[in-house]
Amino acid sequence: MDESLVHVTQPKDPRSHSDKVITLADYFKKEPSWFVTPQIPADLSIQVRDTTYNVHKFPLISKCGYIRRLEIEPSISNSGFELKLDSLPGRSEAFEFIIRFCYGFPIDLNPNNIAALRCASDFLEMTEELEDGNLISKTEAFLTFVVFSSWKDTIAVLKSCETLSPWAENLQIVRRCCDSIAWKASKDNSTSADAATKQEGWWFDDVAMLSIDHFMRIIAAVRAKGTKPETIGECIVHYAKRWLPGMGVELEGVRGYGHEKHDLQFSIFKGKVKENTGHSKQQKTIIENLVSIIPPQPEAVSCKFLLQMLKMAMMYSASPSLISDLEKRVGMMLEDAEVNDLLIPRYQNGDQGKLLNLSDSLEECTMHDIDVVQRIVEYYLMQEQQIHRQQKSGRFKVNRLLENYLAEIASDPNLSITKFQVLAELLPENARSCDDGIYRAIDTYLKTHPSLAEHDRRRLCKIMNCEKLSPDACLHAAQNDRLPLRTVIQVLFSEHVKMRAEMQEKEPAASGDNFEQDGNQSSADDNIKALKGELENVKSKMAELLSDYSELQRECESLSKKPKNTSRWSFSWRKIRRSFHTKPEEDEKEDEQDRPNPTTRLRFRRRLSLS
Repeated sequence: MDESLVHVTQPKDPRSHSDKVITLADYFKKEPSWFVTPQIPADLSIQVRDTTYNVHKFPLISKCGYIRRLEIEPSISNSGFELKLDSLPGRSEAFEFIIRFCYGFPIDLNPNNIAALRCASDFLEMTEELEDGNLISKTEAFLTFVVFSSWKDTIAVLKSCETLSPWAENLQIVRRCCDSIAWKASKDNSTSADAATKQEGWWFDDVAMLSIDHFMRIIAAVRAKGTKPETIGECIVHYAKRWLPGMGVELEGVRGYGHEKHDLQFSIFKGKVKENTGHSKQQKTIIENLVSIIPPQPEAVSCKFLLQMLKMAMMYSASPSLISDLEKRVGMMLEDAEVNDLLIPRYQNGDQGKLLNLSDSLEECTMHDIDVVQRIVEYYLMQEQQIHRQQKSGRFKVNRLLENYLAEIASDPNLSITKFQVLAELLPENARSCDDGIYRAIDTYLKTHPSLAEHDRRRLCKIMNCEKLSPDACLHAAQNDRLPLRTVIQVLFSEHVKMRAEMQEKEPAASGDNFEQDGNQSSADDNIKALKGELENVKSKMAELLSDYSELQRECESLSKKPKNTSRWSFSWRKIRRSFHTKPEEDEKEDEQDRPNPTTRLRFRRRLSLS
């Protein structure tokens, strides 16, 4: 850089009888040294971090009370004075402006340097007692009359304060900036009639650029101004999407269980999660602080956002108390959740962003964190009891959600039957108007676990109520070879009873019409008695079927081990069909079809698959 000579009149020295006109060279070199080279040699060396400034003592002590109070000792090497200012706010950038100011050069105050100069001038005690129009008064006037009247300048000043702690806090620069921002934001988001014509959320992008500490200060100030919880919640969501990558991304591969390779790994957020870095600590801090400032009102943020924050908190190993608070808040809003939001991956303890792999442990290792969902549902039931809610529609929504969730996790080959059963039995049976959803989940679990023991299959099927299955589900269950035979019989019996009940309801009405026509009430009574007799007959035959269940089960086991004895099985099946009024000619026709080809599968065993 070329040398530039500037003639400056040095301030009058009270010890001198005349003013001195000196020539100063404003010379800045790339080396870690900054020289002012006038005709009079420099007598003061000031070191700010890695930069040394060789200047004159008098211009600085005339404006800086801090330097004047110091007893500066001469340096042995150059017979000058040395001073270290390593803790100066704003560091070397701010000190260069101060040197220019002290020598009388004009300085350009702007939103990017005003906070640093205000803090540095306070550190050096550049007060009005030393000289009128000193730097403290100049910077204060610029902040008050220029910066705080402009939204854009206030944001820039607050952004620059992030590296000036604690000086910017002690001098109330941060507080005044936050108050100014909150006043402008709340003014345009008021509940007045003209606010409807203004675009809400215009200030979200600007405050989202700030650090989490300053953002929290602004939210506190905005809330104090009476801003609606929904607006505050939207601002928090906007900030989270800005600083937490992956907040708006749906997890991919949550259904890809890899049955052949038994590998439960999948990429979260396309593999961009950073592990064990300072970035992870920053993410954890942001998550914990954002959760702490979410308004308590249910309408402030959505259940989906809370579940996203819960996933992020678990991924970055946030504090257990914070995770518990999020689970409780989700439980209060569980009616609004969706299945995909509840598919929370299970992470290794202490490893941010690292998902569990089946090879990591021989113990049960489910792909999804089932325990979290269980606690959320328990919190939902707990708060429902506390406030004595009687809204059945809410329970039906949560039950449908839980059924769909069970159907999703049932494809996990490592999901134990105990966890599945506990989760399925969390909600009482009266919360389900139809058991088709739970049947679908059970069928998916049985399909994923083909080696499940017979007693475990029966244990699993006890969760559903066969009487609450729709006709389509009953038809599917009657042909489902994954279900225990006892469950199939129960399904057939319940369907038969429902059919008889419908007939019983229709017959009295028809009998009543006949009575009005011909006056023969005794005929109607006879019909009712006949229907009741038929129902009792069905019940007795069903009892016979249940008594034959053990024998049929043994036959099934023997047929699975030995070549099938079609005639023997057909005989047992005909016995069941006769109990349900199967016509003899149908049995004979079926015998004729069975005899020529013993390996033909019975129609009773040809069952459909729901999934």
